[in-house]
Amino acid sequence: MNVGVLPAAEQMKTIASGAADIVPLEALTQKLASGRTLTIKLGVDPTAPDLHLGHAVPLRKLRQFQDLGHTVVLIIGDFTALIGDPSGRSSTRPPLSAEQIEANATTYIDQAFKVLDPAKTVMRRNSEWLGQLDFAEILRLTSQFTVARIMERDDFQKRYREGVGISLHELLYPMAQAYDSVAIQADVELGGTDQLFNLLAGRELMEKLGLEPQVCLTLPLLEGTDGMQKMSKSYGNYVGLTDEPSEMFGRVMSIPDALTVKYYRLCTGVPVDDIDRLEAALGAGEEHPNAAKRRLAREIVALYHDVEAAEAAEAAFDRVFKHREVPDDVPEVRVERADPVHLPAVMKAAGLAATTSEARRLIDGGAVKVDGEPIGLAPGEYDVPWTSIEGRVLQAGKRRYARIVG
Repeated sequence: MNVGVLPAAEQMKTIASGAADIVPLEALTQKLASGRTLTIKLGVDPTAPDLHLGHAVPLRKLRQFQDLGHTVVLIIGDFTALIGDPSGRSSTRPPLSAEQIEANATTYIDQAFKVLDPAKTVMRRNSEWLGQLDFAEILRLTSQFTVARIMERDDFQKRYREGVGISLHELLYPMAQAYDSVAIQADVELGGTDQLFNLLAGRELMEKLGLEPQVCLTLPLLEGTDGMQKMSKSYGNYVGLTDEPSEMFGRVMSIPDALTVKYYRLCTGVPVDDIDRLEAALGAGEEHPNAAKRRLAREIVALYHDVEAAEAAEAAFDRVFKHREVPDDVPEVRVERADPVHLPAVMKAAGLAATTSEARRLIDGGAVKVDGEPIGLAPGEYDVPWTSIEGRVLQAGKRRYARIVG
């Protein structure tokens, strides 16, 4: 089937925007020039239930391929998740149960379709083919790889040098992911920069089995709102796909200015030419960084909610940060009365901190307010009179609020 859309050169401009590596570039150029509909693969192991913007980076690139008329195959790694991807790991992953994998997969799919067009997405599970291989077939596949080749991986080399165990089943992970590409005869496979070894293994296996090898397209890891570490819930620097609009808007506004263009390229559907013009305008001082970031926040909220929600989130942001008002929709949280009351425990119960340790850090750092006024506790002091918080708005950081009732 031929793709009746943009010329190959224009498609390449969109595809290459924000990409880290395309290996080999010439092969993708030739595939696009053929005019046929390409099969674009992304494999995901459902190891966690909730997604953030960092997880959505390859999904956004898949959506670009869909909009260009190509076929997207999203492979849920319900079989490979039983192994656990060793990429970037300093130890063996703890195994997940089949029930955990299925629960995570269901949630992942729901969130992925906030980005992908369901009508243009082919869903597959790699247990369909990997679960059917017998031992003789596995031996034939493993004969296509050498131990030396697998041990070229930086993470395996590091663990081996440091005497950290590498389980035999981890060595089979690249082969299993590679076989996914064989099973669907992928033209292009997407992944993060930490996935390049696995993607190249797929290309190598396809070539050895007489198939046209896939092109490997990697995308950079997205830094979180702190601008330093990769986006992760464990670092608290994430923007969740299911965040409420006002929370999502505020989190995006907190990213460093230097990341604005990168977020446009990796996290939005703004046309590449528009992003190029914006980047040039920012560089020339013709566009104010705050205005660019506001548009970015609106674009992202609109993608995962709608335009009206984005406008309302911006208005709420202005009420809080321009006019220093308390938000209209502060949740009311009922906590157990005590006098005095242990404030870190209240903050955790109210969802203002993930742990009491985080709450203590916020208190010690002066980031906790009551009705807009600093709580005024000395470092190491955490108990307060019940009357000082009852019925009042407790604030942690810039965007977390709760009205405390007993």
